Amino acid sequence: MSLLSVKGLKTNYGPVNVLAGIDFEVAAGETYALVGESGSGKTTVIRAIAGLAPAQEGSVLFDGQEIRGLPERALRPLRKDIAMMFQDPVGSLSPRLTIGSLITEPYRIQGMRDRDLDAEAKRLLEMVNLPAHFASRYPYQLSGGQARRVGVARALALEPKLILADEPTAGLDVSVQGELLNLLNDLRERLGLAMVIITHNLNVVRHVADRMGIMYLGRLVEEGTTEEIFHKSRHPYTRCLLSANPEPDPDARLERIALKGEPPSLIRRPKGCEFRERCPMAQEICTQTPQWDIQKGHGIRCLAPLS
Repeated sequence: MSLLSVKGLKTNYGPVNVLAGIDFEVAAGETYALVGESGSGKTTVIRAIAGLAPAQEGSVLFDGQEIRGLPERALRPLRKDIAMMFQDPVGSLSPRLTIGSLITEPYRIQGMRDRDLDAEAKRLLEMVNLPAHFASRYPYQLSGGQARRVGVARALALEPKLILADEPTAGLDVSVQGELLNLLNDLRERLGLAMVIITHNLNVVRHVADRMGIMYLGRLVEEGTTEEIFHKSRHPYTRCLLSANPEPDPDARLERIALKGEPPSLIRRPKGCEFRERCPMAQEICTQTPQWDIQKGHGIRCLAPLS
């Protein structure tokens, strides 16, 4: 049984259909990445899973329990098993609290008064390779990489089963990104964590994800193992994203595939294939509406898939 199972997840903000039916599963100890351009709905997915954004339809099963639509009172006990890492590490930390208070705040929220908070702060800082004296610092005294590590420490406080990470390396230097990704990989292996990572950085995905889903206009258009997507992608949108990704091999010869224009408005979704108007490989059949097709674990929403 999957630790997390998302089925038919839909979110509307007024007339805007932000998520148009999302389906994916995450096993215990697995890292799953959601990738797509800005506005594709990636962040809305994890906020809906965490109960921080509305979801009008669909199912979110966590450890076999339906959590979509649960009132806050019923959802609060589950929050110890599902932790969120926000995109802005400094902005998500209260400037009035010390780092020690911030990373141990989940214990107070959950009413765990039997914990030695000073000892817990030291333990959590050690887990993310920060010295114990950082407990007395304030968020403004941290670098971007240090703030990210504090966010990881806070997320780990209640020993969750699942971490939802929104752009965990955004705004960091490449060397700092590498250090953080190595930390996340190490923690996942040591603690048996499952992770859902939201990113537009495909090199992040290649480094940490077991499987990945490609999102466009609030839908998954392709899904598979990271290796399959990078080497055997079949959706033209995925190919376009991959062709624009910096290749670490300087001798590699890349065929750039340019995307046309900007993503269309969610208020006026295109008829047929929603990617058709931007697709450099569109055909007449693409005026029809593609359905989700999954074979041997590789899913695609395309009427003229690439070989």
